[in-house]
Amino acid sequence: MDDPTAPAVTPLQLHGRTVLVCGARFAGASAARVLLSRGARVLLTDDARPAGVDELVAAGAEFLGAVDVVPDGVSLVVTSPGFRPSSPVLVHAAQTQIEVLGEVEFAWRLRGPNAATWLAITGTNGKTTTVRMLESILRAAGLRALAVGNVGVSIIDAVTSDQHLDVLAVELSSYQLHWSSTLRPAAAAVLNLAPDHLDWHITMDEYSEAKAKIWNTPIAIGNADDPLVSRLLDAKLLRRPATRGVTVTLAEPALGQLGVRGGVLVDRAFTDGPGSGIGGGSGSGIDLIAADEIRPVGAHNVANALAAAALARAYGVTSEAVAEGLRSFVPDPHRNQLVGTRGGVRYVDDSKATNPHAAAASLAAYERVVWIAGGQLKDAPVDELVAEFAPRLRAVVLLGADRAVIAAALLRHAPDVPVFTVASTDDGAMIEVVRAATAAAKAGDTVLLAPAAASYDMFTGYPARGAAFVAAVLDEGRLDPGSGSAAAPVSAS
Repeated sequence: MDDPTAPAVTPLQLHGRTVLVCGARFAGASAARVLLSRGARVLLTDDARPAGVDELVAAGAEFLGAVDVVPDGVSLVVTSPGFRPSSPVLVHAAQTQIEVLGEVEFAWRLRGPNAATWLAITGTNGKTTTVRMLESILRAAGLRALAVGNVGVSIIDAVTSDQHLDVLAVELSSYQLHWSSTLRPAAAAVLNLAPDHLDWHITMDEYSEAKAKIWNTPIAIGNADDPLVSRLLDAKLLRRPATRGVTVTLAEPALGQLGVRGGVLVDRAFTDGPGSGIGGGSGSGIDLIAADEIRPVGAHNVANALAAAALARAYGVTSEAVAEGLRSFVPDPHRNQLVGTRGGVRYVDDSKATNPHAAAASLAAYERVVWIAGGQLKDAPVDELVAEFAPRLRAVVLLGADRAVIAAALLRHAPDVPVFTVASTDDGAMIEVVRAATAAAKAGDTVLLAPAAASYDMFTGYPARGAAFVAAVLDEGRLDPGSGSAAAPVSAS
């Protein structure tokens, strides 16, 4: 889908400029390589000296270590998400009116003629699953598509690659969107909003406004079931009357929406055939796929599938390709993944539930839960989460840095639920956790790792935490025959 109102692509002029790259790890290293290849003088700053810096220095970059001010001669700063806006060097750049680009804005300005179309996704939770779903749909339609951003290939590497692509499915974080100014995807979706990353953005309003920057687009897609998203989209559409708003809902869709009717995902916003992707919807709508075919399970993943479908339909993808792509989609690990069953107890790994909002979506998918939770809450509140799901809890096993915060919330809102605390932080901690959970579980229960917190207090990331859980479950003994099939979700209706 071409956007006739999009500005012409003007590649960023870099030859001969001195550019400061803040952060010398993943995004920063990609930026530095491109800058060097285009004739820029590259200065690197980072608190540490990450692996790979020597290679960049050998290619011509200069490593400065940590700096608090922008060096003389610098005319552009490219920053990584690890540098907050309050970082002294970025504050100094603002004071001296030196432009700062985040990695996504930098990638957007690097695009050349015949650049791939961008379909963009953000939200507090579900971004990676949705962008992978979208990639699968686009490929089912025969398009050369790639998921990029915080998933798969670096977005900088994708836009500078010799590989010709039709469309990019782009996952964007609030960190990346904060620094965006000219980014204009062909269509963009905000999945949900909940308090997160407030140690970076400071306030919820700042966090929400960063997310809303993704809607600098002809077609803005939002989740009608999320009050924060709905209000944000309404405000954006008032300021941008040329933008068309499309919403998704788990309820029966109205005209202009995608939703669920009779257990089937239905599109009432776009049409098949000539002009598809830009029409105004059609009558009773077009059936896409049965909701019980969506994987991973859970109402939140049906909402993710609707958002992916809306983006694909905005691009002109047929309803048949949407269904084929969603059916063939294979979820990434640690996202509501059934490890197996033993003695009638299911073990589910949702280590990716790194905040209370994500944990709520996971807990909603199961009737009776032995909940494994804890880690770094990043100041996110948990009382509402505990109060809402207290009736489903058989028991709770806590670990990690902020386990006492969750324990206190449980005492306030679920005083009758047994709580087991594992204080150990060594490699065997997850074994203790799983043993405690197994002892508390009864046939028909689900032992659910949905920590509601980040993992860096004990693990190298959520994948390592999930892998430790899976290993501990397998260590407990043989799983029942047939284990590994998709877990049955609680009805979302």
